[in-house]
Amino acid sequence: MNARHQIPQALLESLPPPPAPVACFRPAREINGLVYLSGLAPLENGAPLTGQIGTEIDLAEGQRRARLVGLALLSNLRATIGDLSRVTAVIKVNGYVNAPAGFTDHPQIINGCSDVFIEAFGEAGEHARTAVGVASLPGNISVEIEAIVAVS
Repeated sequence: MNARHQIPQALLESLPPPPAPVACFRPAREINGLVYLSGLAPLENGAPLTGQIGTEIDLAEGQRRARLVGLALLSNLRATIGDLSRVTAVIKVNGYVNAPAGFTDHPQIINGCSDVFIEAFGEAGEHARTAVGVASLPGNISVEIEAIVAVS
């Protein structure tokens, strides 16, 4: 991240504790200046938020859940690198939306997470992205998002 952008204090204060992995993987892995952040589910009060977006969950709630994932990804990133000021760029975000056939608003859902990165890092938070719908996700979670971040 360049010195021209300060991470908003309110955003830093809203970060949840880093979620613990639910299977055999690391939350993040730093290699050669890149941090690979494992996919996360939306959590509220430590519990995963479940349900299909487009049937049980509306667009606004889906975006809120994707935002929760973005905050958790930042939390895991901070736990991995120590200081978010080391971020030079968010490279790529992959988002998976638990949605029915015919649902087409996947990009709007994943915007909830993308907005977190842009809010945190400004232009350095702008990233390449994939947003796809899937027939199911582990534990019937609503959304899962992973990211790749460059650090100094």
